[in-house]
Amino acid sequence: MTQSHSDNAGAEARLEKIREESPKEAPERLEHPVIGRVIFVLAIGIALVHLWFNTFSTLSELWTSALHFGLFGLLCALAMPLIRSERAGVQRAVFWVDLVLGLAALGCALYLMGFEDALYDRGVVFSTADWVVSIIAVVLVLEFARRTTGWFIPCLCMVALTYVAWWGQYVDGVFNFPGLTWETVLYRSWMGGQGMLGSIARISWTYVFMFILFGAFLVKSGAGDFIIDLARCAAGRFVGGPGFVAVFSSGLMGSVSGSSVANTVSTGVITIPLMRKAGFPARFAGGVEAAASTGGQLMPPVMGAGAFIMASYTQVSYLTIIGVAALPALLYFLSVAMFVRIEAKRSHAVKLEDENSETFGQVLKGGWHYLLPLVVLVAALIYGFTPTYAAGIAIVSVVVSSWIARKPMTLRDIMDALAQGSRNIMTTAILLITVGLIVMVISTTGVGNTFSLMITDWAGGSLLVTIVLVALASLILGMGLPVTAAYIVLATLSAPAIYQLIAQSQLIDLMASGNLPEQARAIFMLTAPDAVELLGAPMERAQAAAMLAEVPENFTGQLLEQALSSQALTMALVAAHMIIFWLSQDSNVTPPVCLTAFAAAAIAGTPPMRTGLTAWKIAKGLYIVPLLFAYSPLISGTPLEMITVFTFALFGIYAIIAGLEGYLEHPLQWWLRVLMFPVGALMLWPHGMIWIDLAGVVIFVALLVWSARQSGPVRALA
Repeated sequence: MTQSHSDNAGAEARLEKIREESPKEAPERLEHPVIGRVIFVLAIGIALVHLWFNTFSTLSELWTSALHFGLFGLLCALAMPLIRSERAGVQRAVFWVDLVLGLAALGCALYLMGFEDALYDRGVVFSTADWVVSIIAVVLVLEFARRTTGWFIPCLCMVALTYVAWWGQYVDGVFNFPGLTWETVLYRSWMGGQGMLGSIARISWTYVFMFILFGAFLVKSGAGDFIIDLARCAAGRFVGGPGFVAVFSSGLMGSVSGSSVANTVSTGVITIPLMRKAGFPARFAGGVEAAASTGGQLMPPVMGAGAFIMASYTQVSYLTIIGVAALPALLYFLSVAMFVRIEAKRSHAVKLEDENSETFGQVLKGGWHYLLPLVVLVAALIYGFTPTYAAGIAIVSVVVSSWIARKPMTLRDIMDALAQGSRNIMTTAILLITVGLIVMVISTTGVGNTFSLMITDWAGGSLLVTIVLVALASLILGMGLPVTAAYIVLATLSAPAIYQLIAQSQLIDLMASGNLPEQARAIFMLTAPDAVELLGAPMERAQAAAMLAEVPENFTGQLLEQALSSQALTMALVAAHMIIFWLSQDSNVTPPVCLTAFAAAAIAGTPPMRTGLTAWKIAKGLYIVPLLFAYSPLISGTPLEMITVFTFALFGIYAIIAGLEGYLEHPLQWWLRVLMFPVGALMLWPHGMIWIDLAGVVIFVALLVWSARQSGPVRALA
């Protein structure tokens, strides 16, 4: 399938403008004959050191995290200047300042390694050097965060640190905190392994680094072109095929890229011109690419670092996380494809034929070796290797499998992949290290528990209202925080509340069915003896909820442990984190701050805000699917239950999209458009009666067929 040269050239020009205007890496440094080579060699060295960290190193986690900060601090200082200027003299002066700052970051790490024992010999009493180094380390990480993500995160960290050390004691009410000394705050922030060098930093240098490096090797080997070619052959023959190509290719590329914006600019430069050539409106083309690229963060294995953080928070294996995440991610992409299908019909989009294009079989035959690393990765995880080792094996398999191809990876390709992997993770690494400060403050002050109780109180114990409140909080945080940071902060603050309400909802279902275990009834004998006689028989759900409300809060945890299995409680916790993680993605496509949509708009040549609104509409699955995590067995049931929920949800989402768009095969009259919403709700609402779901499917299919018959015979849906 060929592209219009002018369309592609225009998209490339707009993409180049994005890169030039980006506040990230400075082209003048990367292209400098000396500085560029230094950055390249440093990035390769960082990748090799981190491979050693994750394989043969015996360094402590604290020391490794410190070196992780020091090395990426040096890379950030060199690649992202303190200030940007066109004047050569200013550029030289700024470079030397940045070099000093980068070496200072590495020096802080080496100081910690050299003087950690001396600190503990003094009973954790800071020397003058400890004070200086700790302050420098905190200031540097805030500066590097400013360079990579903007002012919001550094300001939030400064508010958090001053709260725990100073002004928290002046706050009235539940958020009053007596305060810690600055020495204690700095110790916990830097040298104590709780803040910058805590569990979040460990996730960064282990799981996140290895999987993003794996993605860099895949892309460098040529897998990116293979994915796009495969998507063209698989979906290009359909009406509106370029839209499906965008959904398919963005999903696969995003599953390993770790960044929705990077995914947008890498695939969008091809898919957006294709969609416009096929007849899609430019704004819609940009919206589809942004929504699909956002979905790439939901698709295993990388999930934009979310899978690894979720595994750490829930203490559930990474393999389990990506296992339960796959089906919902597929549901999201199908929902985006439904928008493409409807818009293709409405815009009379055409098929783009190319007589020279290869068939699906030919593309697969020529690039099947690109699939081997993914097979190796999954097999290693199933066999029992840790995620980091599995990713390491998969990286080696990328190189080995490339030798099967006509263009094996050369030494230069391997070096490029190592350097690109380090540069790809740099922003994420700095971000995660910085967010560790916020997590430290939340855990130190107990604000997380307080906030969870407040959410539950504001929501009146309603799980639905709680999810809505978290969605609003996510949207507000997303205006200043990247997706991963927003997820970490929200998960720390609100996951306990959502988990508690999901588990209580399952307990209420048990009570209503009359199947409450004897151990749980014994707790009711202590806390609500009048209710014991009613627990042996079925009752109304409202009555069960009222009985549970009478149980004192300090007994609720014990009651849940006795009534629900450990697996049910674990999956309730996973569901809570999945809800928050999905809702955190909305900042990618929701105005006024939607960087993914803005990147797509730049390529499409459309107004950013209008493209953002279109992307927000297309990404409606971000709000619908999390409700299924809370109210259905989509991620926690038997395989049959999961497939059943998935199938009915697919029809339900299609009906709601048809209502939003006012279109199926042809325009819908207003009363049919209104009817689509309750029909979709029938198939999504957790009423537990399958005949209602089936009735909804029958009604929707009947309307679909009726719409197709409005102008001639029923046509194929493809």
